[in-house]
Amino acid sequence: MAYKFVGKAVPRLEGAEKVSGKTRYAGDIEIPGALWAKILRSPLPHARLIKIDTSKAAALPGVRGIITSTDIPPVMTGLRMKDMPLLARERVRFVGEPVAAVAADSGATAEEALNLIDVQYEELPYVTDPLKAIEPGAPVLHDNPAAYKNAPERATELPNIQSYGRWSNGDVEAGFKHAATIFEHTFRTPLGFHAYLEPHACTVRINDGDQVEIWAANKAPFTLRDRVARDLDLDPAKIKVHILPVGGDFGGKTSVVEVPVCYFLARRTGKPVKMVHDYSEELAACSHRHPAVITLRTGVDSDGKLCALHARAVFSGGGYAALKANAEVTVQGPRRVASYYRIPAIQVETICAYTNQVPCTQTRTPGSPQTTFAMESQIDIIARELGMDPVEFRKKNLLDDGDATPFGQKLKGIVVKEILNKALDASNWKKAKAKNIGRGVAVYERPSGAGRSGAAITVESDGSITVNLGVPDVGPGIHTVVQQIVSEVLDLPRGRVNVRVEDTDNSPFDSGTGGSKSTNSVGTAAYQTVSEVKEKILALAAHRIGCEPESIKAQKGRYFAPGSNPMSFSDLMRLAVEQNGAPITHLTVYEPSRAPITSFAAQVAEVEVDPGTGQVKVKKLTTVHDSGTVLNRLSYQGQVDGGVITGLGFALMEDSSLVDGKMAAGNLGEFKMATIADLPKLKTILLEDATGPTPFQGKAIAEIPNVPTAAAIANAIEDAVGVRLYDLPLTSEKVYAALNGRKR
Repeated sequence: MAYKFVGKAVPRLEGAEKVSGKTRYAGDIEIPGALWAKILRSPLPHARLIKIDTSKAAALPGVRGIITSTDIPPVMTGLRMKDMPLLARERVRFVGEPVAAVAADSGATAEEALNLIDVQYEELPYVTDPLKAIEPGAPVLHDNPAAYKNAPERATELPNIQSYGRWSNGDVEAGFKHAATIFEHTFRTPLGFHAYLEPHACTVRINDGDQVEIWAANKAPFTLRDRVARDLDLDPAKIKVHILPVGGDFGGKTSVVEVPVCYFLARRTGKPVKMVHDYSEELAACSHRHPAVITLRTGVDSDGKLCALHARAVFSGGGYAALKANAEVTVQGPRRVASYYRIPAIQVETICAYTNQVPCTQTRTPGSPQTTFAMESQIDIIARELGMDPVEFRKKNLLDDGDATPFGQKLKGIVVKEILNKALDASNWKKAKAKNIGRGVAVYERPSGAGRSGAAITVESDGSITVNLGVPDVGPGIHTVVQQIVSEVLDLPRGRVNVRVEDTDNSPFDSGTGGSKSTNSVGTAAYQTVSEVKEKILALAAHRIGCEPESIKAQKGRYFAPGSNPMSFSDLMRLAVEQNGAPITHLTVYEPSRAPITSFAAQVAEVEVDPGTGQVKVKKLTTVHDSGTVLNRLSYQGQVDGGVITGLGFALMEDSSLVDGKMAAGNLGEFKMATIADLPKLKTILLEDATGPTPFQGKAIAEIPNVPTAAAIANAIEDAVGVRLYDLPLTSEKVYAALNGRKR
């Protein structure tokens, strides 16, 4: 179906202000009289706090306030599980953990004061490997984690358990007995970083009557308000969070530490307090992607069909579970392992371990890049060991429409084989290759997320529309998509539709962006409210004209009512506002259910490997998506390209390794990320069946493209030079070592 505004490559509403530098992020907010705050962080991965002497720092001119854990209530914070102190109490559990905080007249003075704080530590044994952390006799990070508020159940006696989950479907033991061959492989992925451009920043001001105002780089302002209120025992009605643009998130802008610390400094000093991280703090102390050790045991019968799978994923969760938001405080990706294959019996075990590293959180499809790297790599390994073509082995085992997933879910519109075939055709899969050139393929699926969102619409007397939302834009362009939706429903030029966000006092509730849910949740809230507003307008205009609403007929963009000249919808809006005697307003709060609809993806990587050095050059990446209706082609392609590039970095170079418990990379110059010099030719193909759950039948995209990339590249490397790597990143050193090890 052809639309006037939906489905077009529409530039961002905020684009001009962003590229011209006019957009004001949290770090740009200037509040008169605000002090600058800095946090003193632990230099040790695990230690007992013996003494903190702040006297010299307090005497420094310009220092207005210093706090340690003894100066504030014993607050334990967390997105879900409350196991993390705002400032370390008794022990520190990772390098970078906050120990003290200073507020001063300038950032330089605050930094100088940190150097004057004397902290005495007693070093303790530490553990950073998640497998070693759950061994008997490992250093114990938390004496009784089950006692923390909202702690999940732990059906295991292993030490250092943040969370433990086990799910199964079918008779796994019988499945393995039926197998003609059983394969077992272990894969590893490293600690990763979100690498958003905007660092964490916030300002807190306490006004008269203990009214608290917050400006923060946070993707969920209402959730931030409610968590601050609960953790600090405040009245949420007295907290106002300003909704600001967020300069990149990818799961990382959910911090629970900076705002409360600034609140207590503001309470102590009587002045507003501002904090902006530098990138050494971001890398050392802000949430990261979980490292993972994933072991897959897979049975294949004599016909080459998958018959059983046991997956065990052990994640390194860091010193605290506080930054995981889901109810189970675990990493959800393994629960979707092999979800696009027919497997009659499956068991998945996930463990998230306490380790002496920076706490981890959700990162662009939490757990799925790690899990899919393992699963799609093993599928290739199995096919080659069975003497089968990896593509044909996949086709033999991929779901057909009507099949149930391994966990028994019935999905609508299973098109994974069609997606795979499109990827193979678009990438010239069967074209002859030169020496040391390889091609690899990987598959993935993920449904749209869901969450509670509100949208309020006001029809002004001049015929303009204002849409009030409570969600910040973190990059994907949800405000622009909402403008397109409203323009489409009302048949108004986009310039007549204004999108406004203000603060938690003056905007409708929104649970925050993330989980590929914005278009599904915010978009549907906007669609419902504008559809209901349209009905109001027709009813009021009809009353003004003196006819029934159903007698007003639309034809080719014009509206016809008995006894009236043809009208535009703008004419109807003017009549409706006149009849109403005031601007027309309407609010809808919507929370979608999770429909049994998913989105499939397939990627093909073409690489060239230099056997003399092991260097891997990705020459081409083809990605195919089951997209549903694309609402904004410009933003959609941006999500695809950005996701693929994220997957490329995850595959080849990103590694926040720890050395002696400390982050090896101290800044973005040292943390290797994909740059324009690393980018291959990118090709995107879309299967645009209008079958999705969002308005106009769109589907999720934001978290999908980064997932299959690492496996596709690993499979291509083996195709090129015959070596298989089991741990990321896939560096030239590893390829070279594998090549030379094989030769020996």
